[in-house]
Amino acid sequence: MKSPMNYGPAIFAGAFLTLASSWCGLILAPYLQYGRLSEVHIEQTDRNYPEAAFGSAARGREIYRANGCIYCHSQQVRPEGFGDDIERGWGKRRSVSRDYIHDKPVFLGTMRTGPDLANIGLRQTSIEWHLTHLYNPQITSAGSIMPPFRFLFEVRKIGQAPSSDALQLASKFAPKAGYQVVASQDAKDLVAYLLSLHADASLPEAPVSP
Repeated sequence: MKSPMNYGPAIFAGAFLTLASSWCGLILAPYLQYGRLSEVHIEQTDRNYPEAAFGSAARGREIYRANGCIYCHSQQVRPEGFGDDIERGWGKRRSVSRDYIHDKPVFLGTMRTGPDLANIGLRQTSIEWHLTHLYNPQITSAGSIMPPFRFLFEVRKIGQAPSSDALQLASKFAPKAGYQVVASQDAKDLVAYLLSLHADASLPEAPVSP
């Protein structure tokens, strides 16, 4: 009578190969692709792209993360044919791996309750606009469902002269007479980060259409 076959080694080998191939495809291959990328010199601006956030923008990046902005805003422009991102003006080209080589973690986003921000630093360059939008989105974008971030601002009594960081608000949005809304350093840092988001450089793997 034949002894029953031992399938243990075959099952182990199959499981090992499955895990190994998954690891190679999901971890090793992206690492080899992403890890070898470097900055590209852009002749038109005589600067390298992408540049790492530093100073106020780097601090603002942490505020962006701490306040969960990633849950409503993405930072990835889809290629033509896979959505209307470029047609909407969210970017001049699709996002590619090189755009994120300095980002840890990468804020790709999980959904688009609000517009994509990969290129917001070029779409909206006004510091005052961004600060006002953070304080009360309804002022700059009527009908917006974005919550106000008023905790990043202070309602302060006006002294001898208004603060240079005070928002210029219409009377119906302004605090009571004699008071002003002043942006905190966190608010200014967050805006500095948003203004640093430029994804417009023409890259070898993602040229910008003339």
